[in-house]
Amino acid sequence: MNPIVRSGAAARAGALLILLGPLVSWTAEFVTAAAWQDPPYSPLYNWVSHLGLTGPPQTAFGQVANSPLGAVMDTGWVIYGSLLVIGAFLVFDPRKGTRPVVILILAVLAGAGVSLVGIFQGSNTNVGNGLIAFHTVGAQSVMLAGNIMAIAVGAGGTRIGLTRGRSIASIALGTAGLIAFPLFMADVFTGWMWNIGLFERTVIYPIMIGHALLGSSVAAAQRHHATHPPTPLTAQVLS
Repeated sequence: MNPIVRSGAAARAGALLILLGPLVSWTAEFVTAAAWQDPPYSPLYNWVSHLGLTGPPQTAFGQVANSPLGAVMDTGWVIYGSLLVIGAFLVFDPRKGTRPVVILILAVLAGAGVSLVGIFQGSNTNVGNGLIAFHTVGAQSVMLAGNIMAIAVGAGGTRIGLTRGRSIASIALGTAGLIAFPLFMADVFTGWMWNIGLFERTVIYPIMIGHALLGSSVAAAQRHHATHPPTPLTAQVLS
C-alpha cells in the first residue's frame, strides 16, 4: 500500500512532536495535581479541567477547586494542542488521498479543542461572562475528534507505519473512548456526578495514549527507512 505520510526529517520531527504532546500534558497534570493539597486532589473525583483554574479557591461545577499551579496545567494543554496540529501537518501528506486529509482535520479539531480548554478556564467567572462556551466546545471537540482520529489512524495503520498490533490497539483505544463519552455526558447531565474525574479520564486518556502510539510508531518507521533504504529497482534486476 502507498504510504500517506511524508518521509525524511519533516516526518521524523512531526512524529516527535506528536509523541511529545501527551507527555507534556501528563507531566503538567502530575505536577499540578501534586501541588493541589487543600483539599487533596483526587483524580477519580475531581474534574480534570479544574486543575487549570487559576486565582483564589472557588466552588465550580459542584466541586471545591484550589489549584495553586493552574497556569502550569493550562500551559501544558495549549502546548499539547499546538504540538499535535504542527506535528500532524509535518507527518501526514494531504496529497496522498482522503484518509490523510481526514486525519489532519481531526488533528486540528482535537488540537484546537485541547488548546481552548487551556485558554478558557471552566471557572465561575467564565460561566458568568459566557466564555465557558469556548471551554465546553473545546473539551467536547477533543473528546470526539481525538477518539475518532485514533480509529482513523488504526484503520490506516499499515500506510502510516504502525504495526498490526499497534493498529488494533489504536482502534481499540478510540472505540473505548467513544463508548465512554456518552457515559461521561450522562454522569454530568443527570447531576449524578459520580467519580466525574474517572469518567473524564476514560474518555481523554485513550486519545493521549493513541497519540503516543502514533508518534512513536512513525518515528520508529522513519528511523528504519533511514537506516535500511529500499534496494533500487535496477539493483534488484541485476541481482
